[in-house]
Amino acid sequence: MARIALIVSLAAMLAASAHADTAEAVNDVILPAYDELAEKTTALADTAAVDCSADALRDPYQAAWDAWASIDYLAIGPIQQNGRALAMSFWPDTKNSGRRAQQALVDAAPPAIDDPQAFADLSVALRGLGGLERLIYPSGVEGDEAVLCRLRAATAADLARMAGEIRTEWDDYASMLLDAGDAGNTTYLTADEARQALFTQVMAGLEHTADTRLGRPLGTFDKPRPERAEAIPAGRSLRNVRLSLEGMRDLAMALYPDAPLTRAAFDRAIGLADDLDDPVLAGVAEPAGRLKVEILQQAVRATRETMQAEIGGALGLSVGFNSKDGD
Repeated sequence: MARIALIVSLAAMLAASAHADTAEAVNDVILPAYDELAEKTTALADTAAVDCSADALRDPYQAAWDAWASIDYLAIGPIQQNGRALAMSFWPDTKNSGRRAQQALVDAAPPAIDDPQAFADLSVALRGLGGLERLIYPSGVEGDEAVLCRLRAATAADLARMAGEIRTEWDDYASMLLDAGDAGNTTYLTADEARQALFTQVMAGLEHTADTRLGRPLGTFDKPRPERAEAIPAGRSLRNVRLSLEGMRDLAMALYPDAPLTRAAFDRAIGLADDLDDPVLAGVAEPAGRLKVEILQQAVRATRETMQAEIGGALGLSVGFNSKDGD
């Protein structure tokens, strides 16, 4: 009987350890990040409800985008419902459709601005953090200040609504990740599938950081495109890179803490971002500045390769399908 009890106990310990990495990723990284996003967007909306001037909104706006940048790489779960990912941040906007749609809205000043449900049905290109950025930093959207003020408040409230819904719905989605393989769980049939999903998010996020957040402004040596950097009016191009790297590092380390090479690779990339005195990546237009951004880009790609070899190899994981595939 004692031997049987020992076997049962060991089996339970093994089962617990099989779920521990996913549990830590969900409970210690993902849910707190969405808590922060809900808190900061609510503070932004509360400020806008009292004072919707551009000056009053800039600080809470920056705090809200800080919270989003730390978890924006995660493209699974409630964020994928109802177009929320694009509604939170529509970028890159290659056709400048957000500004054009927003200007048309300001010119028309329709009742939809003051109707939360109607506002939520408007184009994702004119909503979210990018939309609010155009309203509180110089970016080409002009009009009557009273209308602009109403639109700022509506955009902030919409952000808070989405962030609150995402966080609430993550409780159920977290259960699907944590109870992978349980009867009735048709989303994740095994614990490995849950790990695979989270692993893929970090790998895809690193690729997006290297190829899009850094690659777009880099352009080519003969034709750099600094104007393509993200969030230039708000001065956040480099900051978004660094915060996203920090968020991905936290999730990677939660998935598999015993990964010193991966941690070192993330730390190196983050350190390079910290040392790069180029907030909107304007330096890509000059050879010396371009070289620094290229070195950062190479470090991000090296982090991805290291994580694939070290964590992917240890857990038997490869890069699976990601919602950004094919974009």
